[in-house]
Amino acid sequence: MQKTVDNPKKGLTIRKLPKIWLSSPHMGGGEQAYVKQAFDTNWVAPLGPNVNAFEERIVKHTDCGHAAVLNSGTAALHLALIMLGVGRDDYVICQTFTFAASANPIRYLGAVPVFVDSESETWNICPQAVEDAIKGCLAGTNGSRAKLPKAIVCVDLYGMPAKLHELRELAQKYGIPLVEDAAEALGSTYGGKHCGTFGDIGIFSFNGNKIITTSGGGALVSKNEHYANRARFLATQAREDFSHYEHQEIGYNYRMSNISAGIGRGQMDVLDERVAQRRHNFQFYRNALERYDGVEFIDEPNGSFSNRWLSTMLIRPELTGGVTREDIRVSLLSENIESRPFWKPMHLQPVFSRMPYAGGTVARHLFDLGLCLPSGSNLREEDLDRVIRGIRKVLEAKRNS
Repeated sequence: MQKTVDNPKKGLTIRKLPKIWLSSPHMGGGEQAYVKQAFDTNWVAPLGPNVNAFEERIVKHTDCGHAAVLNSGTAALHLALIMLGVGRDDYVICQTFTFAASANPIRYLGAVPVFVDSESETWNICPQAVEDAIKGCLAGTNGSRAKLPKAIVCVDLYGMPAKLHELRELAQKYGIPLVEDAAEALGSTYGGKHCGTFGDIGIFSFNGNKIITTSGGGALVSKNEHYANRARFLATQAREDFSHYEHQEIGYNYRMSNISAGIGRGQMDVLDERVAQRRHNFQFYRNALERYDGVEFIDEPNGSFSNRWLSTMLIRPELTGGVTREDIRVSLLSENIESRPFWKPMHLQPVFSRMPYAGGTVARHLFDLGLCLPSGSNLREEDLDRVIRGIRKVLEAKRNS
């Protein structure tokens, strides 16, 4: 496996140039009006007109049925698993090639994540490996009691839709609820249908680096109104409808504030524009770099439309003359340009190393070769040019050596 430099700033001279971030927040201009409205009306609380209106905008844009806005995408996934009855020692099928937030809520509940490899077309969870994992759980080959997994968590990684029709068919075949982690995929579609709407429950993230942001926040969405209502109830400490504070079950402080929701309302006004800008970034990089041997970009499979939340590329050293993604990343860092390796697969993380795994080496291979490039919708042409110059410098130095 290619070694990642854990502390690249040590001994590295960084040029005094303006910082180019990987994916920074980008305000559209209308957010302040909604936030001011919250202050003017004293709705500075985890409920209010902005919360309701933001939920309505999400429903209208994605046709998701119902939405509950929360303080993070992780909270949304946690509540989804609770509502699906996941408990101690239950199995939950989970994509290995993802951010830790996809897997952590499984462990919050004492359940066992069964990590599954990716397929090479979309880099998302492999349907065949999912079925293998289900059969392994039913046979008890993971060292525990044989039983059906309680849920499947698929991810639309970097904004690219997973093989959602195949995954939904598998979930229906075995009677397992499907949770679609579309944290990175708001604005992406599959077969003309919005990501986040293919499972029993979907989740979005509005973290500061996402396609739109509420500074921090997320949403749980579902065609089933019960799930959205239940999420709101659990997210407000599971308070019963009494004049006093009555609680019959454990609740959580997960609701989004009216101020944050005001930012979200303003961001929804520019969502389509943000998707177009991110897709422009990806095409700019692709046009400038795909002529180099060993530099590869992922295509959109037929029927898929990616928001291109992050522009990503693979660097194959055997074709670049030995240049690795680490060579490029460290060189960009010296130019004060942020880039990042792909997500390290969960089954390779120390905290999850004892968890079951199904599949081959696709995810590990992607981690070894992959680099995420600056992708913010607020990047200027001169910023993109600067990134390209930094990458070309490394590739061409090796070529000419």
